[in-house]
Amino acid sequence: MHADLLATVHQLFVDGVREPTDAARTAVDALLTALEAGEVRAAERGEDGTWSVVPEVKEGILVGFRIGRIVEQTTATDPLPFADKDTFPVLRPSFAERGTRIVPGGSSVRRGAYLGRSVTCMPPMYVNVGAWVGDGTMVDSHALVGSCAQIGERVHLSAGAQIGGVLEPIGLRPVIIEDDVLVGGNTGVYEGTLVREKAVLGAGVVLTASTRVYDLVHERVLSATADEPLEIPAGAVVVPGSRPARGAFAEANGLQLYCPIIVKYRDEKTDLRAALEGDLR
Repeated sequence: MHADLLATVHQLFVDGVREPTDAARTAVDALLTALEAGEVRAAERGEDGTWSVVPEVKEGILVGFRIGRIVEQTTATDPLPFADKDTFPVLRPSFAERGTRIVPGGSSVRRGAYLGRSVTCMPPMYVNVGAWVGDGTMVDSHALVGSCAQIGERVHLSAGAQIGGVLEPIGLRPVIIEDDVLVGGNTGVYEGTLVREKAVLGAGVVLTASTRVYDLVHERVLSATADEPLEIPAGAVVVPGSRPARGAFAEANGLQLYCPIIVKYRDEKTDLRAALEGDLR
């Protein structure tokens, strides 16, 4: 589906198009419309659970930035003085038809993002271009879903959660949060980290490409490799921890380094606690 469209935006990117020609604007608009409809995605999951990047999506978004012109985006219903590329206005579809709520109070969803059915967005929050937010997900106050990030179904992004985005390099995989994941408050997930289904990230956990995660259950250390980003296993319960810093000075001063720790894997009690959020939707 949309193979011709993806081929078109790829060629525009390769050609270095920067002028807002009718053909370029038509192609970018068609790509953003397809993203909003959920017909194309920045990353796709194969039947074997492997995620792969769709680079043409990022290329098309970058073409949109190239050809866009900065314009005032203030409206009668949005009187604050905003200015952005005219190719990426605030998304204003009829979310209510999907049973999705964007509660008043300073939230924005940018053009080219997909919000599924029965998504709840508490103010203020932000979903950037190319992002995918699956059915039944909660995006709580001060949460960010970065560009091209992929958020599964029935995920809870707690207040202050930061899901990093990426547009360049083109082939770099975005952050992916699979179905039924609970992301705690003030948690940060960045640099292509993959969080598998039903995992729980405790409040304050930070995951990046250089983070080493210590699995107490299976007595192993998880980290990114040259070819694969950091991956949190399905059902893992991750909390902030610390380990002693090396060296005489560190030992003399009792210094510790931050490290996330898998303390258990999700069970019925964990599921029950997460299920309480359903009453608020």
